[in-house]
Amino acid sequence: MRFKLFVVCALACGFMAFVLANENISTEEFEDQIINAVPEPVKVTKPKAQAEFVEVPKATPAPKKAEADNPKTKPLALQKPTLIPVVHVSSRGTDDILTVAGLKPEKMFGALIMPNDYLGELYDVDNSGYNWDPNNNVAPPTTYSTAAGGYTITAARLAELRSNFMYWYFDKDMYGGRGDYQFDIHASMTQLHKNLNFQLPFYGFRFNYTRLSLNGYLEFSDPPEYLTYPLVFPIKDWPAKRDPSFMGIFFSKCRVGRIYPSDIDQRTPGVYFRVERDLMGRTDRFGVEVRERTMWDIRQGVVGADTFIPKHVVIATWKNVSFAGGIDNSLYTTNTFQMVLATDEVYTYIIFNYAVLNWLSHTEAGGDTTKGEGGVPAYVGFNAGNGTQAYEYNPYSQNMVIRDLANRGWANGFPGRHIFRVDEQILIGSCNKDIDAALLPLTFAPESGNMLGGQVVNITGPCFDPAIRVTCHFDTESVLGTYVDRNRVICVQPYLKAEGYIRFQISVGTQRFKWRGKYFVETPAAATEKIFFTTDDVHKKNPAEIRITWNQYNLTSNANANVMISLWGYRETKIEPQLEYIDVIEASYSNSGSYVITPSNYINRNNINRDMQFGFLQINLTQPDQYSGLAISPVLWSRPIPLAWYMAPQWERQHGKRWARALCDNWIRADRFLRNFAADLPLCPCTLDQAVLDKGRFRPDRECDKDSNPSCLRHRGAIHCVVSGTPVAQGAEQQCCYDRYGFLMLTYDQMWGSRPRRVHNLGKMPWNEASKVPSLSMWFHDMRPFYSCCYWQEEQAVGCETYRFERRPSQDCVAYQAPGIAGVFGDPHFVTFDGTAYTFNGLGEFVLARSVDESNKFEVQGRFEQLPVNYYGEVKATQLTAVAMRGNTTTTIEVRLRPLHARWRYRLDVLADGRRVYFDRESLKFQHFDGVTVYTPTYLLNQSQVVVQFDAGIGVEVVENEGYMTGRVFLPWKFINKTAGLFGNWSFNKLDDFMLPNGQVAQLNLNDLRSIHTNFGIKWMLTDREVPGVGAALFKREFGRMSGYYANATFQPNYVLDPADFLPANRSYDLERAEELCGECMQCQYDYAMTLNRDLAHFTKNYYDTIVNMQAENAVRVVSCGVLQTPRFGRKLSFDFMPGAKVSFECNEGFILIGDQRRECLSNGLWNIPEYGYTECLREVYYTRRVAFIAIGIIFLVICPLMLCIVCGVYRYRQKQLKEDPQWQMPMLPRSRASSARNLRTLNYDDDSDTDASTLKKSRSYDKVYRTNEPLPGKPQIDFPAKKWDLDENDEDVTSSEGEKPKQLGRRSLHSASGTELDQHGSPVDGDHPDEDDDFDEADVHTGTTHPVGYHQPLSPEEADQLHRQQYSPTFSGLDSRTSGASSINYTPQAATQNRFGGVPVLPSNTQYYSRPPSSVNTVPLRTAPTPLTQDTGLPSPPLATSPTPSVQKSTEV
Repeated sequence: MRFKLFVVCALACGFMAFVLANENISTEEFEDQIINAVPEPVKVTKPKAQAEFVEVPKATPAPKKAEADNPKTKPLALQKPTLIPVVHVSSRGTDDILTVAGLKPEKMFGALIMPNDYLGELYDVDNSGYNWDPNNNVAPPTTYSTAAGGYTITAARLAELRSNFMYWYFDKDMYGGRGDYQFDIHASMTQLHKNLNFQLPFYGFRFNYTRLSLNGYLEFSDPPEYLTYPLVFPIKDWPAKRDPSFMGIFFSKCRVGRIYPSDIDQRTPGVYFRVERDLMGRTDRFGVEVRERTMWDIRQGVVGADTFIPKHVVIATWKNVSFAGGIDNSLYTTNTFQMVLATDEVYTYIIFNYAVLNWLSHTEAGGDTTKGEGGVPAYVGFNAGNGTQAYEYNPYSQNMVIRDLANRGWANGFPGRHIFRVDEQILIGSCNKDIDAALLPLTFAPESGNMLGGQVVNITGPCFDPAIRVTCHFDTESVLGTYVDRNRVICVQPYLKAEGYIRFQISVGTQRFKWRGKYFVETPAAATEKIFFTTDDVHKKNPAEIRITWNQYNLTSNANANVMISLWGYRETKIEPQLEYIDVIEASYSNSGSYVITPSNYINRNNINRDMQFGFLQINLTQPDQYSGLAISPVLWSRPIPLAWYMAPQWERQHGKRWARALCDNWIRADRFLRNFAADLPLCPCTLDQAVLDKGRFRPDRECDKDSNPSCLRHRGAIHCVVSGTPVAQGAEQQCCYDRYGFLMLTYDQMWGSRPRRVHNLGKMPWNEASKVPSLSMWFHDMRPFYSCCYWQEEQAVGCETYRFERRPSQDCVAYQAPGIAGVFGDPHFVTFDGTAYTFNGLGEFVLARSVDESNKFEVQGRFEQLPVNYYGEVKATQLTAVAMRGNTTTTIEVRLRPLHARWRYRLDVLADGRRVYFDRESLKFQHFDGVTVYTPTYLLNQSQVVVQFDAGIGVEVVENEGYMTGRVFLPWKFINKTAGLFGNWSFNKLDDFMLPNGQVAQLNLNDLRSIHTNFGIKWMLTDREVPGVGAALFKREFGRMSGYYANATFQPNYVLDPADFLPANRSYDLERAEELCGECMQCQYDYAMTLNRDLAHFTKNYYDTIVNMQAENAVRVVSCGVLQTPRFGRKLSFDFMPGAKVSFECNEGFILIGDQRRECLSNGLWNIPEYGYTECLREVYYTRRVAFIAIGIIFLVICPLMLCIVCGVYRYRQKQLKEDPQWQMPMLPRSRASSARNLRTLNYDDDSDTDASTLKKSRSYDKVYRTNEPLPGKPQIDFPAKKWDLDENDEDVTSSEGEKPKQLGRRSLHSASGTELDQHGSPVDGDHPDEDDDFDEADVHTGTTHPVGYHQPLSPEEADQLHRQQYSPTFSGLDSRTSGASSINYTPQAATQNRFGGVPVLPSNTQYYSRPPSSVNTVPLRTAPTPLTQDTGLPSPPLATSPTPSVQKSTEV
């Protein structure tokens, strides 16, 4: 019985040995025969054209199986070789190389069958005797080389390699080893650790190692102990349960299977692993072939990989693996698949090659034990690990259609090949025809393009058919796609009037647009620059030449392709904007990457659209089919440029030599009809420090950025400029530039100053109308006039000054108000808007700040998670890990802290409405969403600092350092007394900072952390539902993690603030260390004592000092004197406008400075009052005229009044010298001698003055009493004789005997002289009536009027006229020669009016000698009157008078 058992066992062992022997059957003899065969030598011939050709022999069809298995079979016969050109494969380009040798891969029944003319059978053997057959199972020699002049792969060889479906994997090497075969992996040990010795980016993380698993994946961390099916990643219970990071090509429990002896590929079943490093510099054959094959497979298989060059390649192959748990016969049911991993340590691509899939699931997942069918199929996809994110390749993963993986994909034209990009996000590079949903993700590259269009967009998503039309929809524009292969179509982006992220979707055939994505439109002024100007000549009026360059590979890799260079322009003369073609600069030119434009070649052009003043250069292919053989051409655009270099001759012919002035005047007239916009703009900060701190309203200007673009072409002398982050309500934009001293530059001082803009660079919705197009409208309204008014004219030109002072004047900072700032940092510590500092260790999501004003809402929320454990265990403190924010109706922005091992490239994640966005390219640094602008500093590529600006002027800044975040909020003054949350109520009063959601204020002690936690902080905790006064959480929910996942209201942190109070006595070193690191900063000491983390303590102190300094800087009131205008044709020696600044003025040559030469800014914010008038510069000729006129004016205003004063003084002096009768009065001056008698008769003048020095006499009032002050003191008392009082009304004018003045003697004088009263006709009156009044007038009898004494009735009109006709003389007459003063009682004036010579008789002036007695008293003269004098000299003669002797005739004619 024992013998029988022994025989049975022996037979069983023999059978098992036989099975194992067949399983590992060797073909060494056949391989040795192939290796040792000596093929016909390869001949290289070089024709006369010096083109290098290689003679590649044609292979005969493969031998039959019987002959192949016979080890004695001779080498295959070689036919006559054919000539194939040797092509050096460039590292760039997109031409399909597979078709060079006419090879087409074939797949049948899961086994790869090569074409009949397979070149691998030519036995390419090198000098070392190695056969370079791609399917050779012997590894090549490991002789890495980087020497120059190494191996150069030909196009035919590359095509031969790429025609193979599977990459290399070897089970032998030339040294007797096992090659790539991992014999240590078996059922007892399913995985091996592999050091990569390079950085492998994967799903945001980066690893330098991996673990090769038998179960169909590469992993980077431990999987969970137990798996439940279907698999769900990431693990929701992480970190309680392990969440592995892995790449799963076929994640299922496997075991090594078996092969049949009849299988073509007899390589050992199992797992293979190979790493090829440093491929970029290798020149050995295998290194070059691996690099080139992988590079071109990825470039042509994945959109957006046109410039990818692999640096390291990992090839992992699972050959003939079976499912675990099956019976023995199931070992022959195997799958074969391969993973090719390529990276340049920044980008990572993975190729999945599914050669054979015969089973779906293992027994633990519900599969049967014989065929591996049923149950839950394998998982295909990627998991980032650490509970972050995962990607499951649907619809194949864990689905019955997983079997179709071997027949889908079509990457590089192979069914069963699938390509992914996996470095940061998982982007599929293969088509998927089996998936269906309402919205399907679309993979396309590039993901952004210039608004002007011409960007070639490669699209992958559905599987395409050349007979079915594909339509691409960009926002509101639709274009037709161009078929490339089943896996890819190309659409050329059209001209779009939009900016930012737009909808991008495609439809296949008659299907609806269900494949969708987001495409970013770059504004023309901020788009990726693809045409470069080596100098600034393009901005000049008349440059000699303009040099341009471009990257020729942006158009095509074909070096023989020709390009066309054209000029385009833009204008807004209608409601619809016009971007139009102008002219061809070069019709056909070699795509060399550089060109020189000669403006003189276009002098005689006469374009109909010469009113266009700015435009663009465009470069495109002359023959579109030169781009990958497709009838499309990419288009390269320049940045906006002025067109004077091209249009100047035409403008000169139209407007004359002063065409710049004409263009400027036209713009000024048009701009004056538009509305004013400056009042809507935020005011510029006074200093650069303030501008940098105002992160809610201003951001760096791309054209003048101290960190990225310090050239400042249009703002010379500036070191930094800022612009308003978002457009105001009317679409305008503010700009503020600062000089090297940090002061605001004003256009009142210089043409390079700050200039507000009518249109923002981002435009205004809707973007398809004039004055609202991004970049183009800004250039049309604001940039274009700068060139025509200032840049192409003098700075003092009238148009430039109008542009600077009237149309685009800088706004000063007199009324600028710095924003309020609050922040959170550390573990965590808060500083409110009013400066209150406190500590609150909440765990969960809380309200940082929110508006209580319903008309202007905003919310800023923070997520706080517990700090990791330290040396002593759990840390009872939290830290800020995410910030979410939203304006009134704006896009929700979330900024997250990335996991520790995922910060190698990006430190922070930014999500806009739940979608991740990145800022790692220049054109993506500033991204605008609905009502919000998000940007990162231009000098940062790792997204460690993110600034969010809302259109209401609110700013949020998030900064990360060494894994520790801080969040700061910036608010304008309109939110004073309108805020609530953990940052308090901004009211400039610290007492109301702890305001609760219900509006009440909690009275708390800042040192009582427990009270702050329970009575204030925890009240602001958020949930996923809306809470009155608190709101709802804004954070994106992923993988089922709601607010409750992060929140823990019962969390009890450390409530003791001073480390000396909560650290044990035996940890005195930690206390000393905290004081050493932090100094007096209590927040820093607290954080170090809690975590023992030096980095946290350092950045806590740094963040605290930063926010305190910010608040102090903004609290300082900056006094500014504002604008001090520069005089025209002059300059200021200083542009300072702060208190204490002294500004001096100078004038240009040929001008004279008038007014104050220096002004000073006073401490009250006003310029001192000018002492000599406002400063201005006058031309010398105008100044000379002004001085002359001023001199003349001084003469008139000074000399004339002085002379007048002298005359008046002399007059007054003479008046005082004359003894003038104060009762004398003469109301008017006789106008002529002829009318003197009439005037005298009319006015009844009576001259009683002692002297007669003037013709102006005071009129006498007989109703007044005058005092003569006689007798005079010190004078002899003399009695003067009586004199006549007046002339009779019929008396003529006479002249006083004293000479100059005419004496007017009336009838009263005659009456007094004769002693006899006369009537009004000159007749004597009878003296028998003593009772009668002397002044009785006959006319009084009729009128009944009683006149006072001395009144004389005026003459009647007839009498006055008669009297006017008589001849009068102002001199003495001959009348008195016939009568004397004492005896002429019967004198009649009408009797004798002329002497013998025609002279006028003159009566004696008795009034000089006699006083006037009463009319009733007969007077006797006291002395004898002198002999009357007669003066005839100079008196007029009557017309008919004749003199007997002409010599004695003397008269004066008047």
